[in-house]
Amino acid sequence: MDYNQDQKQDRRTLLWVALAVLAILNVVLFYFYYQEKQNNRDKDIIIAAKTDEVLSTKNKLDSISVQLDAKIAVIQQLGGSVDSLIVLKQELERDRQALRNSNSFSTKKYEDKIRNYESILSQKDTEIAQLKEELGIVTARNEELSETVTGLEGEKQLLADSVTNYAVQNRDLNEKVTVASALRAENISVNALTSKGKERDGGTYRSRRIDKLKIGFRLGPNAIAKQDRKEVYLRILDPDGAVLSDMATGSGAFIQNGREMIYSSKEAINFNNTGQSVDIIYGRGGIPFKDGKYTVELYSEGFKIGQGDFSVK
Repeated sequence: MDYNQDQKQDRRTLLWVALAVLAILNVVLFYFYYQEKQNNRDKDIIIAAKTDEVLSTKNKLDSISVQLDAKIAVIQQLGGSVDSLIVLKQELERDRQALRNSNSFSTKKYEDKIRNYESILSQKDTEIAQLKEELGIVTARNEELSETVTGLEGEKQLLADSVTNYAVQNRDLNEKVTVASALRAENISVNALTSKGKERDGGTYRSRRIDKLKIGFRLGPNAIAKQDRKEVYLRILDPDGAVLSDMATGSGAFIQNGREMIYSSKEAINFNNTGQSVDIIYGRGGIPFKDGKYTVELYSEGFKIGQGDFSVK
């Protein structure tokens, strides 16, 4: 009985020892769990703080980038140099890229960079103000020059208008002189010539008695007209308005007021301003004249110088 009692007592003691060890292990495990949880909490706080610092730095760099773009645009508009700002912009973009890829963020490092960027932006504000002031002076000078140029252009326009007026007056005078210099055919007569050379006058003729026509006229005196060789064109229009012409007998074409006109015959004369008489002979080559009223027109040097008529019955 004593032996059994001792065994029970030993087992009871081992059980308590085991329970004590387990309790101690639980306490140790709880301690380590608590420490790990605390460490994780501290790490989360540090990560959150770092994240806030990174975001804050990113926002500052983004803001500086926007301001830098604005400064570049303004200085370009004012005609200043932006080479240094372009280099600074490239450096800023590298810093922004490094911030996105950096695993070892340094607040101190970026604070120094940001202060440098802000200092340069402040300097550029001063430069922009100077450029605007200089531009104001240049603009004032340009306005003065513009007013001077405007005045000169006004004088130039007045001179041009005067020249134009003189040119118009001169052209008008030349046109008047040209018109005044035109020949005038006076006392126009149309006589019929028979095949035997007999001449009939009166202005009305029988067709069978007309072999040729003699158109006679006198050139009126004109002191303005040049005394030189002149071409006189004769046009004979039949009762239907068609021009009598035959290239084989000397007919052709001339230009009158920019258009081509057919002539029946022409005569070259030496104008001497003496009231000279001129005769132009026109023959149809045996073709009879039809009945009706005919019109005779005379042209020289671009002007119609006279007109007459005759009748055939």
